Amino acid sequence: MAAAVVLRERWGRAALCFPFNRRFFSHGTKVLYENNNAPQAAFFSPLQKVMLPANAFQGKVAFITGGGTGIGKGITLALSSLGAQCAISSRKVDVLKQASEEISSKTGNKVYPIQCDVRDPDSVKNAVSELIKVAGHPDVVINNAAGNFISPSERLSANAWKTITDIVLNGNAFVTLEIGKELIKAQKGAAFLAISTIYADSGSGFVSPSASAKAGVEALCKSLASEWGKYGMRFNVIQPGPIKTKGAFSRLDPTGTFEKGMIQRIPCGRLGTIEEIANLAVYLCSDYASWISGAVIRFDGGEYVSMAGEFNDLKKVTSEQWDMMTAMIKKTKGS
Repeated sequence: MAAAVVLRERWGRAALCFPFNRRFFSHGTKVLYENNNAPQAAFFSPLQKVMLPANAFQGKVAFITGGGTGIGKGITLALSSLGAQCAISSRKVDVLKQASEEISSKTGNKVYPIQCDVRDPDSVKNAVSELIKVAGHPDVVINNAAGNFISPSERLSANAWKTITDIVLNGNAFVTLEIGKELIKAQKGAAFLAISTIYADSGSGFVSPSASAKAGVEALCKSLASEWGKYGMRFNVIQPGPIKTKGAFSRLDPTGTFEKGMIQRIPCGRLGTIEEIANLAVYLCSDYASWISGAVIRFDGGEYVSMAGEFNDLKKVTSEQWDMMTAMIKKTKGS
């Protein structure tokens, strides 16, 4: 555990820069990934603007856990720019207040900072009560708060395992169930979205607590999509691949070696950007997606299928080697 590298909110905290003219992230993330792109990335350039109409969330309330940094902050900015009244939560009040003021100054819409430790049911209950008091019952709930660390599984202590599963699985469940019960009492529907990971499907060495907890989150969302549709609630999941943020990559990959390896196995030839996942998140929580529930959407530039295919490593074979193999096959058939 002592040697573990701590990751926060999937890939860390991003230094965000969003001019409010529906072109958020006009620079920011692009600067981070452009130098290491594979040639095919030119075909898959990310758009640098909000996808939905300007008032798509006008009059709606959104609650985002882990909304003060990284992906959560990006989603909050997108929702706020589309008219939503947002509330963001985490344990760190100073981070929340700074993010709230920054986003509000860019969008002109109120963002409420609400302290919450998702591991603590009482803290969650108090946060939900405050949310309803200051903003009303939410129309959108984004379960984004997460924790992770890299460690050989044989070095995991019981406390290490519990730390991650408490944040990721229990935290998601506490928030979802507490808000869901309040919505049922109020006879109001809502769209729930959880941020998971592609290795929730495959499993992954060195992050087994996270993989297990994220798989549980996905099972919870699919279960409630079936059970709570009758109350007007939808539940969906996004499984992101690597989305680059300054904080995590400067700590985890200062030389850029790991990043190059990731890009080599991503068919689209680049890493993801925060505005892309923000666009997908706001779409799934919007009225445009009102018939999508129980879905788990992989968002990774093709990384998962690239790693999974039995013969995908044949992409390393050069054209000249293919010609030689073809000639040998023809010669064998001829004999």
